[in-house]
Amino acid sequence: MKINIHTHRPRPSERSICTAGVHPYDAASVTERQLIEVAEQAAEADAVGETGLDFVCDVDKELQESVLRYQLALAERLHKPVILHCVRAFEPLMKLLAEYELVAVIFHGFVGSPEQALRAVRCGYYLSFGHRTFASPRSLDALRQTPLDRLFVETDDNDITIEEVYERIAQALCVDVDRLEEAIGKNFETIFGTA
Repeated sequence: MKINIHTHRPRPSERSICTAGVHPYDAASVTERQLIEVAEQAAEADAVGETGLDFVCDVDKELQESVLRYQLALAERLHKPVILHCVRAFEPLMKLLAEYELVAVIFHGFVGSPEQALRAVRCGYYLSFGHRTFASPRSLDALRQTPLDRLFVETDDNDITIEEVYERIAQALCVDVDRLEEAIGKNFETIFGTA
């Protein structure tokens, strides 16, 4: 069974995770009661997220940071991994992450540069790649820079199957799909305990 680390459309043929969090798009409208509910749900979830920073959307950056800080502190307290959304906010996000002791950080849908990928990996973070990776030569280079022991695969909100994404990523990395699946299984086990 292939692992799909971030999907909005889980399928019985894949292994995915349960998350609880507030997306940066929702930072302006989230209430204190909703944050309390997120904390309650996160205690039972596999990870906190999808959370992060998105400096392209219309939500105030300070509000996004405030809601993100709440969730990073929650993840730290609960010893839960964090699933991150990052759009044109890599530097501010890296600075914020450095303030917390997190069990694991996964940048979902990574579309940054090879240099950013290398920085994230050096900090011990994981990068997840999906269908959008192949729309950007820079992101494809970032994928090729990412060691297998820091890699995840996802479908996000696309109709494409996880099997198709594995095949495309394996081809881009010049590795066998079985080897890619084994490496991602080990990464999953390192963070979540079971594959």
